[in-house]
Amino acid sequence: MNVVPYLIGIAVIVVGLAVSIALHEIGHLVPAKRFGVRVGQYMIGFGPTLWSRTYGETQYGVKAIPLGGYISMAGMYPPSPKEAARAAARHRDGRAGGGFFATMVQDARSANDETLHGEDDDRVFYKLPVYKRIIIMLGGPVMNLLFAIFLFTVLFSAIGIQQGTTTVATVSECVVPAGSTQTDCTASDPVAPAAAAGMLPGDVILSIDGTEVSTFDEASTIIRESPGQQLAIVVERDGEQLTLQATPLLAERPTYDAAGREVVDENGDLVTVEVGFLGVRPVYGLVRQPITAGPQAAFENVGAVAGIVVQLPVKLYAIAESLLTGGERDPEGPLSVVGVGLIAGEVAAQDAPILSRLAAMLGLVASLNIALFVFNLIPLLPLDGGHIAVALWEGVKRVWAKVFRRPPPKPVDATKLVPVTFVVVVLLIAMGALLLLADIFNPVQLFN
Repeated sequence: MNVVPYLIGIAVIVVGLAVSIALHEIGHLVPAKRFGVRVGQYMIGFGPTLWSRTYGETQYGVKAIPLGGYISMAGMYPPSPKEAARAAARHRDGRAGGGFFATMVQDARSANDETLHGEDDDRVFYKLPVYKRIIIMLGGPVMNLLFAIFLFTVLFSAIGIQQGTTTVATVSECVVPAGSTQTDCTASDPVAPAAAAGMLPGDVILSIDGTEVSTFDEASTIIRESPGQQLAIVVERDGEQLTLQATPLLAERPTYDAAGREVVDENGDLVTVEVGFLGVRPVYGLVRQPITAGPQAAFENVGAVAGIVVQLPVKLYAIAESLLTGGERDPEGPLSVVGVGLIAGEVAAQDAPILSRLAAMLGLVASLNIALFVFNLIPLLPLDGGHIAVALWEGVKRVWAKVFRRPPPKPVDATKLVPVTFVVVVLLIAMGALLLLADIFNPVQLFN
């Protein structure tokens, strides 16, 4: 393996992750400041601070571990109730007992109280209207989604994706059975229709049976659906247009999955289908897609990642099992950042054009942002979706009170959910540890 490209691939993912986190936090920071909330810190990473500068009332900085980030908003929660403050004081003085979770709640309230400037402080998060709080908390995930759309658009419409072009690479001399290892034609093998029609390598297919084609997939679809039908195929050869007449044969051909691999059944036998066969192979290259392809790919990825999240317990069990048994990992299962970095390193070290490798790494960073978008919308604290759920619950309570002409309810005190938050954090740490171990000791194999 070429070490330098491998390290470059890992570095690209590290930088891409840092940029993704920075954009995520900007998505929170900008609307928070726009709505007048006092923001004390904007930090990228965790752990020791490597660099920081204070501009206005906000400290901006970078920390040593680029696996997350945060902004510190004043008054994320309402101030501690007086009885809670007295209980906390008694607890500190040793005059009252308190369980582990009760202590955590008190600590969370105390930390939140330190961000407040008195009871009349209006530059706090919890006093904002519900819709503004939702906008602030949605800002981070939405920035990741927009960044993913941008990267997918660059990938699909500026660079292009690897696919068959309409330029002919090879023309088969005969038709051989599907799955055959035969390399030479025999007298009993039927002549391939493309060869019989006089098609040559280098010909550019312009249209088939009056339908213009711009990719080999479009041409292949017409051919496969037209066995036994004579087709007029217009090709460009040496700057001139020629019309060739070819009749696709009904032939048994392999089927392929979404990754381009031949499909086999439970017995390991090739799964085939009878389709029209012409006998040409295309030149493969980067083909630019319509500008709508990027957003479409992003939202398709959102659906795919959401499906993984729904099946997360099953996926994690399978990963744990493969880690213990050494079995093959599911390439479509969840990965840690280390796993994504290793795949990026392998992609960068492949013997392929630089542009193709760059495209693959852009796709990885885009997919990482889709994962950040979906995962952060899970309605559990401390994730953004948890804060959105709290705001929505308060909104429901306010509407209920208004409909039944009751006094406006007090702001929801999310510090009461600290025990649930603690459990979620423990589960996230456990999941991260499992994925990290699996990616180190039994990584996903995308390349032989």
